[in-house]
Amino acid sequence: MPATSHKPGRSRDASEHGAHAAGIGMILIGDELLTGKRRDQHMPAVIDRLAQRGLELDWVRIVGDDGERLQATLADSLAGEDIVFCFGGIGPTPDDRTRQCAAAAAGRALEINAEGRAALLAHYGAKGLTRNRLVMVEWPVGAEMIPNPVNQVPGFSLGRHHFVPGFPSMAWPMVEWVLNTYYAHAGEREPVVEYLLEARDISESAIVDDMQAVTDAHPGVRVACLPSADGRRLLEFGIRGARQQVEAASRDLCERLQQQGISIVRLNADRD
Repeated sequence: MPATSHKPGRSRDASEHGAHAAGIGMILIGDELLTGKRRDQHMPAVIDRLAQRGLELDWVRIVGDDGERLQATLADSLAGEDIVFCFGGIGPTPDDRTRQCAAAAAGRALEINAEGRAALLAHYGAKGLTRNRLVMVEWPVGAEMIPNPVNQVPGFSLGRHHFVPGFPSMAWPMVEWVLNTYYAHAGEREPVVEYLLEARDISESAIVDDMQAVTDAHPGVRVACLPSADGRRLLEFGIRGARQQVEAASRDLCERLQQQGISIVRLNADRD
């Protein structure tokens, strides 16, 4: 399903574009990630930038440079309502296939984007604007420019999908520009907090039923359990969601475990 287009500079706030209901995803593109030649740095950077705005990352996919697989991945994400940041594959070399795959996935033709061409012309000049450089602004019809403050070679947006380079120095300020320009109000919702609780001298099998009961009784929170990695009989619970719901779920879990004679302690201050 083709993504909808939005005018540059217009805030894509939650009420108009469903940012509250939509998730936020990342697609990391490049064979070098799958072969181990490069390690991803984008996920922690995006998580941090989203957290500063009261937002959270919901999913991440890593896909290589294979055109069919990349097109299928983009077709799947374009069919949904999520905000998606795509990293890599928008350069001019033959292994950079993101622009072409995005167009095919959205059912759109490629065209030289006028705004993108103007940005390259201003940077390189008429003599420097070669065909090999111009191809970098050959985007799906209806795409919008994402300015690049580092080398002026822009990325592009296609509805809620935002395509930026794989280089962190360029990608991260471009992601910030997208967040500030289009989703300035998306984080205006109840803050998410996480309570970390610890129980000692207990195994996972002993708390399965109680944990399931808390999960069922408090569907608005996420309840996770992490056993000790060093073999100790120690469990750490993470309860995450809106503050009021987290407090209720935490009390419920503590009461259930205390009925078994299990003591549980709070480890952390709130993680907003």
